[in-house]
Amino acid sequence: MRRSYKFLMRPTAHQQAALTACLDDHRALYNAALEERREAYKRSKVSIRYGDQSAQLKEIRAYDPDQAHWSFSSQQATLRRLDKAFRAFFDRVKAGRTSGFPRFPRFKGRGWFDTVEWPKDGDGCRWDSQPEHSSATFVRLQGVGHVRVHQHRPVRGRVKTISVKREGSRGYVVLSCDDVPAEILPATGAVVGVDMGVASFLTTSDGEQVGNPRHLAASAEKLAAASAGPRP
Repeated sequence: MRRSYKFLMRPTAHQQAALTACLDDHRALYNAALEERREAYKRSKVSIRYGDQSAQLKEIRAYDPDQAHWSFSSQQATLRRLDKAFRAFFDRVKAGRTSGFPRFPRFKGRGWFDTVEWPKDGDGCRWDSQPEHSSATFVRLQGVGHVRVHQHRPVRGRVKTISVKREGSRGYVVLSCDDVPAEILPATGAVVGVDMGVASFLTTSDGEQVGNPRHLAASAEKLAAASAGPRP
């Protein structure tokens, strides 16, 4: 089976700046590829595919030193991400769904492009890149270096892809692993029914009740303070 693991990264100040630059340059590549597709169809009714744009990467990297700084395979993954967005949109149109999602691909502003993927462990990236450290785990990312990771649980299976994801002011590494052993729980023979409700979060057929946590009510004061903005 396949499973994902998500760990908090603890980069140095220099590494944090490099991670920000990595996201910005991949966003610029995504937007440039989108612009090329739009203009080619607008001017000549020509549809550009992933293969066409991937073939231009060597030339782009030779012309732009910033793009040459990053992993070739991660840039291919960014172009595939755009291609997937186009295919999803046109599949929806062909199915006769003229509204809703997915929408026609849009340019990504700062803050709307927060993930970069490396499609293969060992190609521009390496999980557990410094195994000699017995008390710390590191992930190596091309152009960034060996970044310390807060690994709070063991990784099982074979690491297939590595992604970096920005969430607010924090960065995370996400591992997609294949061949993860399934954990089969022992059979107990017990059967229970569950009824979801409002007054009680759930009630079982054994009569056990779990109260409604009412997260919204518990956070009402914090939400009101956040909506009001900073005090003068």
